[in-house]
Amino acid sequence: MKRFWIFGLILVFAAQAALLASSAQRRPRRPRKVVVVHVGFPLKRPLRPVFIRPLVRPYRVMPRVFLPLVVWVGAPIAAAPRRDILIWEDGATLTADEDWTEIGLNCETRGTKLWLEIVNGRLRFDWAEVVFGNGETRVVEMNEHVRGPGYYPLLDFADGREVDHVRLIVRSESPQARVVLRMEK
Repeated sequence: MKRFWIFGLILVFAAQAALLASSAQRRPRRPRKVVVVHVGFPLKRPLRPVFIRPLVRPYRVMPRVFLPLVVWVGAPIAAAPRRDILIWEDGATLTADEDWTEIGLNCETRGTKLWLEIVNGRLRFDWAEVVFGNGETRVVEMNEHVRGPGYYPLLDFADGREVDHVRLIVRSESPQARVVLRMEK
């Protein structure tokens, strides 16, 4: 009788261990939502469902008027911009299991150029939305380009503009990837 109870307890513990191991491997499905855009958004194609990362703080300025669409070439530069001319940076780390993700980066800084740096991994970009301090908005069509580590010019506004925030729709093509946006003086 004792052997029966011991055997039974061993079976129960083994079943619990198997359940815990399988549940640890399964990741919870994150809710997906279709990206919200404002009237006049220049991309005329269906918007994909994405995981929307929560903002650190709400945006100050909402898009008021959309400037003409810019198509991103995505050509890397040979040397990184000098650190002394960069006045703002913010970034995010993405994982492959997140699939398409919307990240929002609050800038609230005046500058002349936005740089995109991929620190590690490979990322696929759908589009970026740069909202200036006066509500004018520039959408950058990124055509699902896949890029690896390096610096890429995102948007140039030589006259100097205040950027309120930048939204990126991006997906990691590697187990983990980090993207950083930087603004030049």
